[in-house]
Amino acid sequence: MSDGKRGSQRVGWDEYFMQIARQVATRSTCERKHVGAVIVRDRMLLATGYNGSIRGLAHCDEVGHLMEDGHCVRTVHAEANAIVQAARNGVRIDQADIYVTASPCFSCFKLIANAGIRRICFGEFYRDERIFEISQELGIVLSHIVVSDALPVGEPA
Repeated sequence: MSDGKRGSQRVGWDEYFMQIARQVATRSTCERKHVGAVIVRDRMLLATGYNGSIRGLAHCDEVGHLMEDGHCVRTVHAEANAIVQAARNGVRIDQADIYVTASPCFSCFKLIANAGIRRICFGEFYRDERIFEISQELGIVLSHIVVSDALPVGEPA
């Protein structure tokens, strides 16, 4: 029975949006790394993206990887796909936050910065240290968000 207090088992906003990014990552079509991204402003979800092939082309899980310098270049990264989704739908993402299951590569970091996103929340660090120095210079906040695998259990109805 509830004592009337709310929130004792509610996750915080950062964990909530990172959990959504993790769910979005399950749509990834490149098994080398499943990455999901969500763009949020004022606690409202604006766009999502996951790493997958160019719209209309075959995916890695269908035809294999297209490798170049140790990276699969068949896929468009999750962050880029989220930014593109916002653009295709006419959604303003300036001053938004982005939640990504892995920190952005340098190319995606540049897209994020030019899109006017003010905060990058990432689950795991992935590869490129340059984002730390340049984010400080630009005033973009980087937040490492650790999410537990356990979801809170609600009371029975």
